[in-house]
Amino acid sequence: MNNTVNFEHGGNIYKALRQSGAGQDDFLDFSANINPLGLAGNVREAVIRSLEDVIHYPDAEAHDLKLAIADFYRLNYDAITVGNGAVELIYVLCHMLKPERVLIPVPAFSEYERAAAAAGAKVDYYFLAEANGFELRPDGIIPMLKGIDIVFIGNPNNPTGTLLTRQELEELIEAANRVGCLVVIDESFIEFLPDDGEYTCRPLIKHYANLVIIHSLTKFYAIPGLRLGFALTPPELANRLNAGKDPWNVNTLAQAAGVAAFQNAEYRSKTKAVVQQARQELFSSLAGIDKIKPYQPTVNFVLIKLTAARITAGELQRRLFVRRILVRDCSNYPGLSPVYLRLAVKLPEQNLRLLNALQEFLTGGDR
Repeated sequence: MNNTVNFEHGGNIYKALRQSGAGQDDFLDFSANINPLGLAGNVREAVIRSLEDVIHYPDAEAHDLKLAIADFYRLNYDAITVGNGAVELIYVLCHMLKPERVLIPVPAFSEYERAAAAAGAKVDYYFLAEANGFELRPDGIIPMLKGIDIVFIGNPNNPTGTLLTRQELEELIEAANRVGCLVVIDESFIEFLPDDGEYTCRPLIKHYANLVIIHSLTKFYAIPGLRLGFALTPPELANRLNAGKDPWNVNTLAQAAGVAAFQNAEYRSKTKAVVQQARQELFSSLAGIDKIKPYQPTVNFVLIKLTAARITAGELQRRLFVRRILVRDCSNYPGLSPVYLRLAVKLPEQNLRLLNALQEFLTGGDR
């Protein structure tokens, strides 16, 4: 199945500012799934210290950054390719491998499809059932893998938040290997899990030549404006990816920020604790609002469905915009209808402002 999709993302604060004439501090942005703690102090300091270095080209090998990634995650240095965000690496992968057919369980992050289409691939959808909470089961998708060159799996998946265990994913990887299919697992949100080590497929990378792991550093470390991510692949594929990308794709400031980020254990542990508590509190509060069905979150965002007649995600988005609150209308996701929204998990006082606005609108006070 190959549909034309309107590719649009959350996090477009600059468009909101142009439309409203308001200042950036006037908005609460629930449309982008970024760490609510904001930029870590030591990362900010590292960026400032590196400002004088922008008169030089960045380190094309990103040696210090790759070494920091390898040390932190206990990875083979030669298996790492760094990118200007995880998205760049998805595009480079598709550009270099030139897949003919790509399979995507949907709803899913739109850049999988966009990158595949840009490389000339035919994109097939595997629709996840709402009745099952949009959960992906290996025994359901494995029969679809024959004739597929690449399958993309978000784990946790964006926008649904659903999660597969490492054992479930290994079952899928083994089945894909038997039919010559590459499995690309996007772990961009996995570090928001309190027990991410139990779910990541990083330990499998040395055992399967058909496995690629994509990892964003911009979400967890709150640096989307810098752009930073990495791909973990067999070394032979890493060589191909490095040959296919801009040699200076990761700028000096982003490299410095990445190295500093891995040194801040306190920030990581605080993030996990704050997000875990705020996520559950937000979910419970959303479940108590009439006309909203929230899906159980696993990381730092919640998918919700509007259950009242004639209330659409677009309408609610416009109403909240007037209140200077941005949310993600999910109607352009294949597999979702115009009654779905995604909400980032923010700090408790920020979540309360969102909840009050939702309560007022959906109970009739702002309609």
